[in-house]
Amino acid sequence: MTKIAIISDIHGNKTALEAVLEDIRLRKIERIFCLGDLIGKGPQGSACIELIQKNCERVVRGNWDVFIQAPTDNKFIQWYKDRLTEKDYAYLNSLPFHIDLELNGQLIRFFHASPRSEFERILDSHPIEKRLSMFENSEITNSIHYDKLPDIVFYGDIHTTFLHTYRKGILCNVGSVGNSLDLTSASYAILDGTQSNNAIQFIRVDYDREAELKMAEELGLPQLDKYYDEIMLGKYRGA
Repeated sequence: MTKIAIISDIHGNKTALEAVLEDIRLRKIERIFCLGDLIGKGPQGSACIELIQKNCERVVRGNWDVFIQAPTDNKFIQWYKDRLTEKDYAYLNSLPFHIDLELNGQLIRFFHASPRSEFERILDSHPIEKRLSMFENSEITNSIHYDKLPDIVFYGDIHTTFLHTYRKGILCNVGSVGNSLDLTSASYAILDGTQSNNAIQFIRVDYDREAELKMAEELGLPQLDKYYDEIMLGKYRGA
């Protein structure tokens, strides 16, 4: 029996991550894939990395997981860098770009943002050509010379859940565990391959956001007001 929970964009929010992992456990789902951005924004990146390592079968890298490894003169970014261990950095550096999975005769591809880069942002409101480009093969997915294209694409990055069906296939954003911007509850998806056809289900999980903010304040999180706006109001700091 194949059910896979797909989580993304944890962003150092351990409170939300623990709530989602408990929900997955209660549903008796044993396989978990994570689509990146383990750290940043929330205060407990290192603890989230540890939980992801313990609980997730497959993990891909997100944009935060990449740029956090580079030197910076940005004090905001440096705060997060200073709270990661050498083991954390080694783990983030080891993460692959994507996952390909064959299930019930379909090719399913998982990545953080787009098939070309962890930093290319594709919104559900973008022109159709841009959204359909999510089904393209690329050099970075090692599939540029493949004849077969993915039938289903899962990604994260934009912190907003949606599912679009095209003639090319299904495009699904699983939303964000730790920094959701459509609703303030944590979000993840379930890929259910137990029948002859693959099915997708969205799950929302409430968590103690006040406790998360209290922890962030105690740990001296910079830009606490912006973190408040994001997890309490779903208001993106870069809007």
